[in-house]
Amino acid sequence: MRIMEHIQYTEENIRSLDWREHIRMRPGMYIGKTGDGSSPDDGIYVLVKEIIDNCIDEHVMGFGRTIEIRISDHKVTVRDYGRGIPLGKVVDCVAKINTGGKYDSKAFKKSVGINGVGTKAVNALSNFFMVESIRDGKSKVAEFHQGELTKDHKIGKTVERNGTLITFVPDSTVFKNFRYIPDFLDNQLWNYAYLNSGLTINFNGKKYYSKNGLLDLLSRKTESENLRYPIIHLKGDDIEIAVTHCGQYGEQYYSFVNGQYTTQGGTHQSAFREFFVKTVREFYQKDFDAADIRQTIVGAISVRIEEPVFESQTKTKLGSANIAPNGPTLRSWINDFLKKALDDYLHKHQDIADALLARIQQSEKERKEMAGIRKLANQRAKKANLHNKKLRDCRAHLNDKRGNKQLETTLFITEGDSASGSITKSRNVDTQAVFSLRGKPLNSFGLSKKIVYENEEFNLLQHALNIEDGIEGLRYNNVVIATDADVDGMHIRLLLLTFILQFFPELVRSGHLYILETPLFRVRNKKETIYCYDENEKQAAIKKIGKNAEITRFKGLGEISPGEFGNFIGEDIRLLPVLLDESEPIEKTLSYYMGKNTPARQEFIIENLRIEKDLADKKNGNE
Repeated sequence: MRIMEHIQYTEENIRSLDWREHIRMRPGMYIGKTGDGSSPDDGIYVLVKEIIDNCIDEHVMGFGRTIEIRISDHKVTVRDYGRGIPLGKVVDCVAKINTGGKYDSKAFKKSVGINGVGTKAVNALSNFFMVESIRDGKSKVAEFHQGELTKDHKIGKTVERNGTLITFVPDSTVFKNFRYIPDFLDNQLWNYAYLNSGLTINFNGKKYYSKNGLLDLLSRKTESENLRYPIIHLKGDDIEIAVTHCGQYGEQYYSFVNGQYTTQGGTHQSAFREFFVKTVREFYQKDFDAADIRQTIVGAISVRIEEPVFESQTKTKLGSANIAPNGPTLRSWINDFLKKALDDYLHKHQDIADALLARIQQSEKERKEMAGIRKLANQRAKKANLHNKKLRDCRAHLNDKRGNKQLETTLFITEGDSASGSITKSRNVDTQAVFSLRGKPLNSFGLSKKIVYENEEFNLLQHALNIEDGIEGLRYNNVVIATDADVDGMHIRLLLLTFILQFFPELVRSGHLYILETPLFRVRNKKETIYCYDENEKQAAIKKIGKNAEITRFKGLGEISPGEFGNFIGEDIRLLPVLLDESEPIEKTLSYYMGKNTPARQEFIIENLRIEKDLADKKNGNE
């Protein structure tokens, strides 16, 4: 019998943390993942968002039409032209928890930041934080280090316009090796512009401005030739909806509350999905299957409500049941709006009503045709899974419960026995799984979804991921393509990306898909070993170790021993996120890379071959 060690539990074990210590000890409670910036929901983007949210709240209240943002290296500067923080409360507003003007519902009736926490979290998690408030010719400046006041400047005179200026540098001990990825910031800022008509955001010289709100958002996210009918745009008091159907698979939603992008949806998005179906059924007076109505839908909803309740401090999922304290329910409000606005719209636009009906009937036909194929494929998959050596699973899975352990789960998709063998032997069996492909997968561009069921590799992969009916049941939080860094490996990577973007684009949009970066070179001597990911790192390593260094070029993952591989998929793993350029529709991108060999692609290849030749000639001294 195991005897538990006797541990003293006295008054000395009880600690009281001040606000700064608590934020720094438990940053996840305030900003979600710390991360290095490779995911759009990493904490460094939440820090930026928390500051901009305050500027947006000023704009919504009618103060300030412009926000200026500069980000260079790790330094972030945000300037608005609102009313400015009351000068006597500047320090309290950024360094005293549960302090702010948003508890007064008259001043900030429909604000995002209602808890008085956001700016303080940014302050506590920054190596340098400076705030300046400008009001009526006077200025107040305060500087901080990790939440502690370092310089409390006296109120002085200024000729600057009213507003607030905040500069901060995230703490590199909390956000290790972090970097801001421009594409993530670009999407974040466009969303602010779409939701706030009349607002101009200037970011590092680029202007963000929207005249038509969610109509502009969906226009940017879709391609007009790919639409089944023109975008339906509906606006009411504190509610705006845009919706259409495209040619892609699945459902795609963009939902917002008080200007906050709720990436995980919530009660407003659920109500939109439910009552869009209800209104369509009532309009056509037919009990269509909900999946047929929503298949290929692209929708956006924005609501403004009083005192919103979010499921976490990062505000990515709305939990509010009512539009205001003691007010009507959110569900009934959205139901009433759609019932009237959408029904009126369809009655006034018969051509769009006919196109929507045709889209629903096409989905219904495809679903019935797929039923038999899907049943046989699922039977084969179940049989294959009994003897499935393709998937080497992990002990923890990402299901509906999103605990810390599940959020760490990763599936590596690789090709060949040697590569999958190295990863399998060096992985963390608790959280890392491996799916091994057999040779190059099929080029699925332009094929219908039935190929997913008819092709054994694709069918087993979708079953391993559990994404047959959408990504809500995704079993792994991180899906990582791990292929050799040669021509064949790049081709396999492209084929996998084509499959995922063609049939499961939500996997990419939700930030779950990555590329594994592995070293190309090993430079070592008897005392030191350095792994290098490109030619520049190799040259720097040679210079450090000396001319007698032993240099190994890894041609494939299988050449890296399991003992070494553990270094590259552990704490120091390098993951390159797969990002979608929302201004370039998926179908157009896939057509360019995976379609017929168009003149444009031929010209691109020839031009790049010419550049490669010029570089090679210069390297060999043949200028």
